[in-house]
Amino acid sequence: MSSIDTSGNDKTVTGVSTSRTSALLLLLHMRTFVALILVFTFFAIAAPNFLSMGNMVIISKHVALNALLAIGMTFVIIAGGIDLSVGSIVGLCAMVAGYLVLYGIDLGFIGIGYSLQFNTIEICLIVLVVGVFIGSINGFLITKLNVAPFIATLGTLYVARGAALLFSEGRTFPNLSGNPEYGSDTFRIIGSGTFLSFPVSVWIMVVVALGAAYLASRTPLGRHIYAVGGNERGAALSGVNVDRIKLFVYMFSGLCAAFVGLIISSQLQASHPATGETFELNAIAAAVLGGTSMSGGRGRIAGTIVGAFVIGILADGLIMMGVSSFWQTVIKGLVIIAAVVVDQVQQKLQARVVLQQNAN
Repeated sequence: MSSIDTSGNDKTVTGVSTSRTSALLLLLHMRTFVALILVFTFFAIAAPNFLSMGNMVIISKHVALNALLAIGMTFVIIAGGIDLSVGSIVGLCAMVAGYLVLYGIDLGFIGIGYSLQFNTIEICLIVLVVGVFIGSINGFLITKLNVAPFIATLGTLYVARGAALLFSEGRTFPNLSGNPEYGSDTFRIIGSGTFLSFPVSVWIMVVVALGAAYLASRTPLGRHIYAVGGNERGAALSGVNVDRIKLFVYMFSGLCAAFVGLIISSQLQASHPATGETFELNAIAAAVLGGTSMSGGRGRIAGTIVGAFVIGILADGLIMMGVSSFWQTVIKGLVIIAAVVVDQVQQKLQARVVLQQNAN
């Protein structure tokens, strides 16, 4: 009896299967860019005046705010955590900025009959320190008291929001035009000024994004952040100070939230204690949509920026089409779920490709 060798056919079929899987993986890897192109094209056709220069400027400002929060959130998620407090930190930092612009710091409580007044740079530095400090509280709760990140940042969310309300007893700090005598009249430039025809807020986002991307990809600190999120115990055994890394990512997230608080209070020329509500949802959505894995250890700042553009264009486009804000929240939630599902599919396909390559 003669025998037929089918091994060649088996290899061909396996090769075709691997090629198809690799092509699908490439598509999944580029999913954020594909989503950006689809969303932009859809609203360019469906929404009137979407492509107008005025609307593009507005979108860029909104994207800058979302991207700043999402950059900080990306580091937190890569390290295996979550930060639900960023929206409340935005609100509290906005209130601190408004108070300093209007009143300074009254020294009457220590028996001195005058108040300290600050210029714009000093106000910004103080607000940024407040954001970093709140982030450090999150880090302390998680690293030293072993509180789960979800619970720790949920608690901080309420504390920071309550502090923002107490700051003005629920009232708004209006007319933040500043005082030329103290050098605080330039505060409006942060949110409303332009440089080389682009909003200052966009430049702030660009600088923070470039710095974060360099830190993540070119420094030992960045490698340690990925290591902690990928395998915390393995990182600790390799000599990585896990607690210090976790503390850093939450402090950096608080810093990014403080930037957003400054920008919003400057743009509106007013500070309201409800500023930043649900902002954490947009930040998480942008990070996850940009390829950051909720299980930690994977993510890229560039992907997060593209994800922020998708969320920003989606939000503004829905507003221009008259879609209810309630439906906008539903859609954002669905985007997060879809992004997580796609990420899980990508991980399974990658594992399958590795197994096939090892088998061959």
